[in-house]
Amino acid sequence: MSHFSNIVKSASENVRHVLGLSGGKDSAALAIFIKDQYPEIHNKVEYFFSDTGAELPEAYEFLDKLETYLGKPIVRLGTGREFDHWLKVHNDMLPAARARWCTRTMKIKPFEEFVGDDPVISYIGIRADENREGYISTKKTIEAVFPFIDDGYVKADIFRLLEDTVGIPEYYRWRSRSGCYFCFFQRQDEWLGLKENHPELFEKAKQYEQRQRKRYDMDVAEKRYVGTGNYTWSNDGTLDELVAKAEKRRAEKGIIASSKGAPITWQEAYKKQDDDDPEDQACLI
Repeated sequence: MSHFSNIVKSASENVRHVLGLSGGKDSAALAIFIKDQYPEIHNKVEYFFSDTGAELPEAYEFLDKLETYLGKPIVRLGTGREFDHWLKVHNDMLPAARARWCTRTMKIKPFEEFVGDDPVISYIGIRADENREGYISTKKTIEAVFPFIDDGYVKADIFRLLEDTVGIPEYYRWRSRSGCYFCFFQRQDEWLGLKENHPELFEKAKQYEQRQRKRYDMDVAEKRYVGTGNYTWSNDGTLDELVAKAEKRRAEKGIIASSKGAPITWQEAYKKQDDDDPEDQACLI
């Protein structure tokens, strides 16, 4: 397979170059990598962020810092509608891993409207040590390239790029991913982190669970009404139940950890986490 830089060199002048920023570490590191290592490509790239309006405050702060470093604007895309509108459109059914209407409607659609039918090279921040695909458009006019894979960049390289420039996003103190505050891919300890760091957002996420709504069986060939009830963000229980489990587990681990060595910074602790679950296909756009 040809190196991405060769694909860029052979592309015609009317091809657009776009790089989607999720607010997370890998896409941000890719933008920094392109700027520092391939300045001629950086000059062509349009950086964008698909804003759902439900991102964490730390993500918006990080994007502002990154924009300053890049020296170019990060175009904010959106649907012009809030999450609650699209929730109504989808019959009050909360998004889930098998029904990711949020990603399709609030992330992918704005991006595909942004590029239209123009020929596009899309730069994707998947590393050489990852085992996932992320979002790859099926539009024939969009060609995806993977600079980190081509140049052999792995997780340690991403942290080095960030620490040498804009730093690691602050929400990684308690979260392993970017995305909406109510993202259903969150682990139990991340819901606990949301409760502790943004209690008002945690309460808003709980309110979605507490609403009565019509429920449908989505496993049948045609959507079938099965009654009224509540949806939860996780199949493992309500948010209060998830947080209670996380608090119990943290208390048990704390007893063991208290007998071990000196504490380390949250940045060092995060580097040691295994956040690359191939089953976790959280938003990369």
